[in-house]
Amino acid sequence: MCQLLGMNANTPTDVMFSFTGLATRADEHKDGFGIAFFEDKGLRLFIDPQSALNSPVADMVRRYPIKSGNVIAHIRKATQGHVALENCHPFVRELWGRYWVFAHNGDLKDFHPRLHGAFRPVGSTDSERAFCWLMQELAKAHASVPSVAELSTTLRELLPVLRAHGSFNMLLSNGQALWAHGATQLYWLQRQHPFRPATLADEDLSVDFAALTQPSDRVAVVATQPLTTGEAWQPIAPGELKVFVDGTAV
Repeated sequence: MCQLLGMNANTPTDVMFSFTGLATRADEHKDGFGIAFFEDKGLRLFIDPQSALNSPVADMVRRYPIKSGNVIAHIRKATQGHVALENCHPFVRELWGRYWVFAHNGDLKDFHPRLHGAFRPVGSTDSERAFCWLMQELAKAHASVPSVAELSTTLRELLPVLRAHGSFNMLLSNGQALWAHGATQLYWLQRQHPFRPATLADEDLSVDFAALTQPSDRVAVVATQPLTTGEAWQPIAPGELKVFVDGTAV
């Protein structure tokens, strides 16, 4: 299965510590990587079909001081769709004048919905088909951009359709919130004052967040498996949809 990383914060934040921990796991998940950073309504997207361990794009991302309030990253272990640039997550679409970013971990069997309009897959993954279907159904359910609460209600109505076809761990963001849906493995934590040091679980690298933050900062991090030791990672229950705004679960 693939590995997911999401971050939601109340102030633009550097995600490279967590991304380094994610990339360390690319020895097994070597079929591509991607990361998307929101900057207000704008978006920076970097994807590569090479492993995050040896991709020059991933190396550039690690050295690029990007700060963002909403980030979604993914390292791929292919189940459906060949190894190619068009099959790399995260996927991006526009709806209601905003970018939407989506990444999936799982395997959906026999999911071939009728798709029309602007939402058609470019690649051959079950993940992109699911994203296009979600965007299509959100567009049908709301005539204009709804609130985060309304979007969350609609997503809770739609997600059981996808879960019926298999494993569906998901990260979704439009730059205003981060939605995380659990099926098998997905964990989250919140970092806030008083900030403490953290050490990556898979690499000998530590950061003292107290030296890099303000007392008012809040950051929520979501990952397929806990990325650090000594922090209070909480599991997302199968079928649960968590919504994060300004670094807080709402």
